[in-house]
Amino acid sequence: MFKTYLKAISLSIFCALNASAAHSVSLLRDPDIEYGLQQLAEPILRAANLNSDNVKVWIINDMGLNAFVIDHTHIFLHAGLVLQLKSAAQLQSVIAHEAAHISNGHISRRLANAKRAKLATSFGVLVAAAAVAAGHTDAGLGLALGATGSVNRVLLAHTRIEESAADQSALRFMNAAKVDPAAMVEVFKLFIGQSNLSEDYQDPYTRSHPLNRDRIRTINAYAATAPSHRPDVKQAYWFSRIQGKLSGFLRAPQWTLPRATGSSDVDLMRRAIAEHRSGRSSTAKKNMAQLVEAHPNDAFYRELQGQILLESRAFSAATKAYASAAQLAPNNALILGGYGRSLLAQNTKSSNAQALKILQKARNRDSRDARILRDIGTAFARSGQQGQAVLAIAERYALQGNMQNAAIQAKRAEDLLPRGSAAWQRAQDILDAAKTP
Repeated sequence: MFKTYLKAISLSIFCALNASAAHSVSLLRDPDIEYGLQQLAEPILRAANLNSDNVKVWIINDMGLNAFVIDHTHIFLHAGLVLQLKSAAQLQSVIAHEAAHISNGHISRRLANAKRAKLATSFGVLVAAAAVAAGHTDAGLGLALGATGSVNRVLLAHTRIEESAADQSALRFMNAAKVDPAAMVEVFKLFIGQSNLSEDYQDPYTRSHPLNRDRIRTINAYAATAPSHRPDVKQAYWFSRIQGKLSGFLRAPQWTLPRATGSSDVDLMRRAIAEHRSGRSSTAKKNMAQLVEAHPNDAFYRELQGQILLESRAFSAATKAYASAAQLAPNNALILGGYGRSLLAQNTKSSNAQALKILQKARNRDSRDARILRDIGTAFARSGQQGQAVLAIAERYALQGNMQNAAIQAKRAEDLLPRGSAAWQRAQDILDAAKTP
């Protein structure tokens, strides 16, 4: 069976238990999904006095039910949680809770607590520490916690207090954004039964969260006195589109096709993805042509059309679709990355030169997409700029947390690049980072 995957599975975050053991977590990067998430997040972030241009919502490639933050600029949602939710309001309640951690200053305090507990502070371990603070630590994230006994209980106590405060702030944000606060109760009910041990037998002082039953009781009390808010049609649409595209790529086509039988745009998109993944490219192309004709100014449908054409090896047609998408969304790094990739696939002198320009623009807008770094390395190599090509490889390894190979490639790049140039200095930065314990 022909297989394709959500196109921008790009960043691995390594959580090292020691020098010989590591676990990775992948992000699912997709321009359509990320735009939709920002549409849902924007009113919540505004209510939290956070700038939606600075705080991004990203999807973790994990089917567990979880969400967490590790810094002041990213909210991470597990794909499994997004697929399990039933409404835009439910998804917004999760975003509101994580935004509250940022708004309330919990991230800075959590890092300070972690240092006092002698936790490692690499990027990957911060993800793990955030995951344990978000609960459900069995969801697949490697956790590098050095604290035990009473120290661990102190850390968990801090997170329990923060979780309760975040619940209260999230409810206020939802109310200000005209999102029904009762949706938060519905989300917590999803978690009931997820624990290995019934809450009736759990010690609340060994948990990172307050007990779900206590949180539900508190939220119900708030919701009973809060004004009711009707669902927003636009937000409901974007929730449906996010969930539809995510499920189209992550669930088997034989699961999707019997369920995507409606006449809506989202169902047509789901069918196109499922048909493409089943190897029926002609049907998928017809579905996408129909979507693009109905929505000629939708950059994301054109981008998906470009992906399907590219993976069907219709390189020239793919480039045309991506070019249209890039014209509609000229600053979207993921769309630009796809455009450059389609030009590389044609592999002519002119297309490679054009690809390099576009991929440099994409990297300047998003330096955390490993696929863009891979492709720009190819483009540099084809243009004869070997030093820049090797540097891109080094940066990709560094992004993925593989500092040993990053240092090897950075050393190669150092020898190939003009001494003192901006690119040479970037190689030095990688070498310096690799030396940091």
